[in-house]
Amino acid sequence: MQFFKVFAILLITSSIALLVFYPYKQAFVFTETRTDDASVHYIPTGEDQSFQIRYTHSIHKTDVVETYKIINKSKIQLLKMVYTDLAIGLPGYAEEGQTFEEKDGKYILTYNNEVIDSFTILIGNIDLDLVLQYENNEIDLKKSLDRGKSYLVEVKKISIYQQMKGEKMNDGKKVS
Repeated sequence: MQFFKVFAILLITSSIALLVFYPYKQAFVFTETRTDDASVHYIPTGEDQSFQIRYTHSIHKTDVVETYKIINKSKIQLLKMVYTDLAIGLPGYAEEGQTFEEKDGKYILTYNNEVIDSFTILIGNIDLDLVLQYENNEIDLKKSLDRGKSYLVEVKKISIYQQMKGEKMNDGKKVS
């Protein structure tokens, strides 16, 4: 009888630990870089596997839209970049594995098959737009993350524990 009580307690404890620590929820995860005490922020993903990052170029003061797609549940495929001005920081030609075209006054750089695990984004300390567009929502990254800091951006599954430890960003609310 004592054995069954101990077994039941171990089984319940193991089940709770598994529920709390097993990564099950896919999310965009933003992990602060260049620090020993990294903050972690996340945005749960839904059905849509495509997303965009829209920012205002600091020199041109025009919008740049980068389009991505989540593949294999954790990889990020670069699809294209659309912008209106050529010069500092924006390509004026295609490299290998890319196509470049000008259409209706916009430059479109399309990536043929560029897949990455993650990328780093710097939250500049300037008052220009930097938003993540996902499922008809815009999340203002400058309001959700610390300015002047860099973040590793990944798509991965997170556990209940990681959700409690991290900070959910904007609950998908639209930018005003």
